Amino acid sequence: MVPCCSKDTVHTLLSTQSASQMALIAVLSFLHELSKLGLGCDMEVELRTLQLPVDYREAKQRVTRIWEDLQPQLAVHVGVDTSAKAIFLEQCGKNRGYWDADIRGFRPKAGVCLPGGSDMIVSQVSMKAVCRRVAVEDVEVAFSRDAGRYVCDYTYYLSLHHGNGYAALIHVPPLSRGFPASLLGKALQVIIREMLEERKPKREAWFMENSASMIPAQEN
Repeated sequence: MVPCCSKDTVHTLLSTQSASQMALIAVLSFLHELSKLGLGCDMEVELRTLQLPVDYREAKQRVTRIWEDLQPQLAVHVGVDTSAKAIFLEQCGKNRGYWDADIRGFRPKAGVCLPGGSDMIVSQVSMKAVCRRVAVEDVEVAFSRDAGRYVCDYTYYLSLHHGNGYAALIHVPPLSRGFPASLLGKALQVIIREMLEERKPKREAWFMENSASMIPAQEN
């Protein structure tokens, strides 16, 4: 997607809790559906999507570059949980407990995402509020405070750290007859739009506070 300087950007980062072929197909399907749908022409936001590998080190490098170079308004991580029967909105990312190896056999040292970092970072987006307001036909949307301990949660914690809490993680079920790509793609669009609406007052307050501090003092 071509960058548009007149709009804020939302980066959607897709990864999976499983290295299976079916999970990878699901990720590519969501990527296609989200790219096709966008967020709607009424949103002054550009949606960009990026697939993250099931690789701690590579995913860490990509997430860090996104925040340092592009500074998105919000980073939304979308992970496929092969055991899920609903869509889960994850409120927080955890720093410890990453003992499972990635597709390359790598494990973070001591199971820690960011040495010296806080044990948990809570998203600035209220996932409970989003769950209450969002309505998606034929799929349940639920709140969660435990995203597991794998690459999805690992990169989510990093995004929360680099983005000062302006990140979100959505866990979706695998593709099936009950959960086709078209349904889950539409559900993600609705949820991400609601996340942007939910955090808008906080963003406007931040902008007003920082704008006031940048106004030069008038000379007498």
